[in-house]
Amino acid sequence: MRAERHDGSTDPYLTGLLLTGRRVVVVGAGTVAQRRLPRLVGSGAIVEVIAPQATPAVEAMADAGEITWTRRPYRGGDLGEAWFAVACTSEPSVNAEVAAEAAVSRVFCVRADQAAGGSAVTPAVGDHAGLRVGVLAGGRPRRSAAVRDAVLAALSSGAVDDQDETVGQHAAGVALIGGGPGDPDLITVRGRRLLARADVVVTDHLAPRELLEELAPDVEVIDASKIPYGRAANQEIINATLIERARAGRFVVRLKGGDPFVFGRGFEEVLACTEAGVTVTVVPGVTSAFAVPAVADVPVTHRGVAHEVVVVSGHVAPTDERALTDWRALARLRGTIVLLMGVERIDQFASVLIEHGRRADTPVAVVQDGTLRTEHVLRSTLAAVAGDIGAAGVRPPAVIVIGDVAALGPAPRTAPAQSQSEPESSS
Repeated sequence: MRAERHDGSTDPYLTGLLLTGRRVVVVGAGTVAQRRLPRLVGSGAIVEVIAPQATPAVEAMADAGEITWTRRPYRGGDLGEAWFAVACTSEPSVNAEVAAEAAVSRVFCVRADQAAGGSAVTPAVGDHAGLRVGVLAGGRPRRSAAVRDAVLAALSSGAVDDQDETVGQHAAGVALIGGGPGDPDLITVRGRRLLARADVVVTDHLAPRELLEELAPDVEVIDASKIPYGRAANQEIINATLIERARAGRFVVRLKGGDPFVFGRGFEEVLACTEAGVTVTVVPGVTSAFAVPAVADVPVTHRGVAHEVVVVSGHVAPTDERALTDWRALARLRGTIVLLMGVERIDQFASVLIEHGRRADTPVAVVQDGTLRTEHVLRSTLAAVAGDIGAAGVRPPAVIVIGDVAALGPAPRTAPAQSQSEPESSS
């Protein structure tokens, strides 16, 4: 006797299929197949897709050798030696034939157009740190997806403890995390998850400070701020702090703004920890060099306008003996220059670019406090930008975009992306 719930739907038995090295047949190669195929391929299954036509994404998977594509309609007998089948054509009659063959062959089959017509159903699935979460909601996919997303969000934020044995159970080590350009919502999911596990957080001025409010009360927070043109924590002291706390058996998060490897001295910290025998996990961040212009409607490349983009550090003057940048070569380029840490010396950078060939009327966009509520955008030219920055009182942190892309009209929008948390921080 089949067990049915009060709403008349069959109560499925939730399980996990081990498909590595086993034949899986997908009949249909449209958008439904396009959504289902990546996880099937990721499971290690030997996947054959049967369909006369395919979406470009499915065709690309076949070209890459991830799947086998048999370019013809379904025929009886196509499920031979299959362990699992998915019927997802646009023709209900074909899906019914596939399901019927699967039933005779005792092959579990998901019928995408009519769940009750198959012998298996697909849950809303998500992954978190080695966990796979699956939710079934009795044929209500929007509800199952919403619950899945809520569970994953809780796991990522640390609101639900997943009892991870490798991270978060006071495992010694360092996680070097890029916090993104300023808005706390722009940290990566993995970065936020590891931050929630921290015993110690060593943070910079440019890291999203709202994230610190989410930490448990017993987490040690160490300010290693490198405030532009102000006081600076010695890099050797930062390195020593990371190593000391990790050797004491604590899980240490080094939280930095932007991406730690883009003018963030992150690799110096990785080398120091590695040489000291401390395990380091690197979590890349959304770099301010591209994200800040993007939220301010300044594309760093654009078809027919810029085919190259160069990111340059402005922490030393172009005439400084420590400078490694070939400003003559930069001036000859026709594309985009993104200048970080360049506010204080913008007059020198503009002058050297004009001297070596850049047009004086080259458009420039200066984005201060990018991604935050206090974001301000100044548009100028290479010849006038130094004076305009001074007159507007622009202060770091600011990203300077030099090139014709800076003159492109902004797209209509209401406000920069930002978190609901208060107050906003500097990027």
